[in-house]
Amino acid sequence: MTNRTMDINVAGNGRMVLPALVRKAMGLHGDAKVILTIEDDQVRLSPMKHGVSRAQALYREHARQARTTDDFLVERNAEAAADPDEVAHDDETGGAQ
Repeated sequence: MTNRTMDINVAGNGRMVLPALVRKAMGLHGDAKVILTIEDDQVRLSPMKHGVSRAQALYREHARQARTTDDFLVERNAEAAADPDEVAHDDETGGAQ
């Protein structure tokens, strides 16, 4: 869709209806969630799936190695076991935080 400007009404309670053309351009079908971004006095709506896709792309770009949560926990437990101060802190607080 090319850039297009249109007027829509905002009700007194803040509700507005996205025209069918806008919903179609955004790939919205039925009930959907969108991300609303406020930049100064401007508002941008993005389909939720685009936000998830962007987050996944950023993760893939910056992830240095493939690790699971279990890998992280094993590594973290090994670090904690090797650090006597942390073990003493855990004993004082009644367990790991």
